[in-house]
Amino acid sequence: MSIDDAPATPETSQEQAPARRRRGTLRFLRDVLIIVVIAIVVSFAVKTFLVRSFYIPSASMEDTLMVQDRILVDELTPRFSGYERGDVVVFTDPGGWLDETTTTTTPNALQAAGDWMLSLVGLSTSDSDDHLIKRIIGLPGDHVACCNTLGQITVNGVAIDETSYLLLPESGAAASAIAFDVTVPDGELWVLGDNRYSSKDSRYNQDQPGGGFVPISNVVGRAFLITWPFDRFGLIDFHHDVFASVPDPEDDSG
Repeated sequence: MSIDDAPATPETSQEQAPARRRRGTLRFLRDVLIIVVIAIVVSFAVKTFLVRSFYIPSASMEDTLMVQDRILVDELTPRFSGYERGDVVVFTDPGGWLDETTTTTTPNALQAAGDWMLSLVGLSTSDSDDHLIKRIIGLPGDHVACCNTLGQITVNGVAIDETSYLLLPESGAAASAIAFDVTVPDGELWVLGDNRYSSKDSRYNQDQPGGGFVPISNVVGRAFLITWPFDRFGLIDFHHDVFASVPDPEDDSG
C-alpha cells in the first residue's frame, strides 16, 4: 500500500473539515447568486414584455372591478393586435388625472404575501397608485358623443347599449351626466369608467393639456384577469359585442 492509499487518520480528517465547510459555503453562495441573477433577468423580462399585476385603488370601474381587486395586465398581445373598443386598459396619467380620489387600504397578510411573491418575478403592484384603469370607448378617428334622446353614447353615429356593464345611480339614467362631442385624434383613446357617475375619466379631463384623450403610448396594457380575491377570480369581460355594429371612422354618418 502506498502512502497515498493509506487511510486518513482522525487528525487528518479534523484538519480537512474546515476546508470542506468553506468549499460548501462558497458553493452555496454561488448558487444563491446564480438564482438571484436569474430571478432579476426573469423579473425584468416578464415586467417589461409580458404581464404585470395591479390592484384597483378606486371605485371608478365598479361593478366590473372592485376596490382592492388584484388584476393581471397583458402587455404583449396589444403590441401586435392593437386595442379594441371595450378593452379595459391600464395607463399612466396623461397629466392632471390623478386628482381623482382613490381609496387605498393596507393589504391583509395573505395579500401582502402574494404581492411579495409576485414581486419576485416582476409582478408587484407597488406602482398601482400611479396608474389608472378605464374602458376604451373611442379609438383613433372615432366620433364619440353623448347623449342621444335615449341617454346613450354614440360612436360614429351608432348608439351603443352599455347596460351589460354600466353601474348607474338609478334605472334609466343617462350613460353620462356630462354632455360631450369629440373626435379622437390619431394615436389616442377616449376612455370612460364603468361606474359612470363616479369616474373622473376622459369627460372630466377635457380642460387638461391632453383634452381628455389618452395617448396610446401611455397605455401599459390590457387588463384580462382578476386574481384576488379568490371568489372573484376570473377573466375580465371586454363586452366587444356592445361595439359590434359600430362602423369604422370613415363610415361615420352621424
